[in-house]
Amino acid sequence: MKYNLNEILGAENKKPSTFAGLRSLLKLIEHEQKNLIIALIAILLNSTLNLLGPYLIGHTVDTYIVNKDYHGVWLYSGILLTMYLLALFTSYFQTKLMGGVGQRMLFTLRNAIFNKLQSLPVAFFNANKAGDLISRVNNDTDKINTFFSQSLMQFIGSIATMTGAGIFLLSINLKLGAATLVPGLMILIFTQIISPWVKKKNAANLKSTGGLSSEIQESLANFRVIIAFNRRDYFRDRFAKASLENYKTAVGAGLANNLFLPVSTLFSSLAQLIVLAYGIYLIAQNQFSVGLLVSYLAYSVNFYNPLRQLATLWTSFQVAMAGWDRVNQILALDTDLETSTDSEKEISGSFIEFRNVHFAYETGKDVLRNVSLEMERGKTYAFVGPTGGGKSTTAALLSRLYDPTSGIVFLDGKDIRQYTPSERAAKIGFILQEPFLFTGTVKENIVYGNEQYKDFSTAQFEKIIEENNLKGLLDIFENGLETMVSSSGESISLGQKQLIAFMRAVIRKPEVLILDEATANIDTVTEQLLQEILAKLPESTTRIIIAHRLNTIKDADVIFFVNSGEIIRAGSFQDALDLLMKGKRAS
Repeated sequence: MKYNLNEILGAENKKPSTFAGLRSLLKLIEHEQKNLIIALIAILLNSTLNLLGPYLIGHTVDTYIVNKDYHGVWLYSGILLTMYLLALFTSYFQTKLMGGVGQRMLFTLRNAIFNKLQSLPVAFFNANKAGDLISRVNNDTDKINTFFSQSLMQFIGSIATMTGAGIFLLSINLKLGAATLVPGLMILIFTQIISPWVKKKNAANLKSTGGLSSEIQESLANFRVIIAFNRRDYFRDRFAKASLENYKTAVGAGLANNLFLPVSTLFSSLAQLIVLAYGIYLIAQNQFSVGLLVSYLAYSVNFYNPLRQLATLWTSFQVAMAGWDRVNQILALDTDLETSTDSEKEISGSFIEFRNVHFAYETGKDVLRNVSLEMERGKTYAFVGPTGGGKSTTAALLSRLYDPTSGIVFLDGKDIRQYTPSERAAKIGFILQEPFLFTGTVKENIVYGNEQYKDFSTAQFEKIIEENNLKGLLDIFENGLETMVSSSGESISLGQKQLIAFMRAVIRKPEVLILDEATANIDTVTEQLLQEILAKLPESTTRIIIAHRLNTIKDADVIFFVNSGEIIRAGSFQDALDLLMKGKRAS
């Protein structure tokens, strides 16, 4: 499965239609159906009250004002005032109701995206920039919320008012009504023709906004590197390019979005001219009254003002749908790392086995080719080889960050795809070369994802640390378990981050402990302390060590040499050293 959203989003022919997209979005908030119906009733009542006004005004002119019956004028004035106050209340009520619906929809949508992101494999995050994903979660969902909370009911209300006004225009005088509505038909045709282009412009703007967000995120994350190499110019030029692209797409989207209003205003003015000219002609022919002309002008305004409003709302709708397209690209994805339920899968007699494993990243050459190897429980295995040879990829396959392109990885005699994520995480501890920490204390980072100790007090957890021979590592931190850690890790060194990751993995008592360059940023004394802790792990724990520092692997039971897509048993430590020095593969 491809996970590059730019490629997916670029496939215009695979996009659903605007209204198909709207239907799929409405399914997300179908639990708000009751509130939507109440809001719809309120807005229809509001439109009905506003539409009755012009008819009553015309009736008042012809019946009471012409005959100077001021009692009737005051009576109908009171009726109109009551109607308009009730219309004001219904308008406020539906606005407040839809504001709540919009915010809850935003909450639901963002949770849906975040939960989906959590279910996607590592390949997805390798193929997409973090800044663009952040833009989809924050910016694009906000565009959708703006339409639902502020524009949706106005959209429906405008259509209802237009429909009602059109019915009144045609029922009062069919010929005059038809002539009045012709410019409206031209507006609708224009809107239908230009809408796909407007949506495309808005989609391009949202995409460039995501690109700009990615550029900012990357620059801030690498700011120390920028300073160290004095390459502010490099990132300044990259930012300027992204900013210029965003500016161009924003201008294009702005021009497209603002095209509806002047066109609808032009045709609206034309309609009013038709009403005045034809209406005065009918009055001269004694076929029309002054009151009806007043009503007609009001209904013409009630038809074309919502139409002009629809031009603005349609822009908001197009922006929202462009945002939904980008959001839906994520929601429509499925992980390719599902747990297998096939009970007929092959089995293995070894604790860990790679059987005819091939692996390649989406756009690259094979990293591993027809690899077969076995590992026993409780032994220490080392993987060595040149940079880019496939050592970390091997560890990633074993922990199922990826699945092989072909072949099978077995764990404890069973296809690793048959384990649930929680079962796999309980069996395998993985210490990454660059571990990620969350904002919080050292304790919170160590117990992350470990339900067994999440409710332990600091004193209780310190005893667990001692029982697992980790007290020496904890003493390195100034305030012990209460030492504060920032998400960026700037408050502690990279070596300390690796120590926290080490304690986090060991405390889980995994059956397999993978150390991917886990001591690369740790001093020799601390590394010796880690070796002592590893030596005290249960005898059943299988240790897999990936390292460039040879003293880290000299005591391994078995050493594998990884290079050029192959993994072969290197023999003795000296054999592995010779292979590394000469850059040759064993025969």
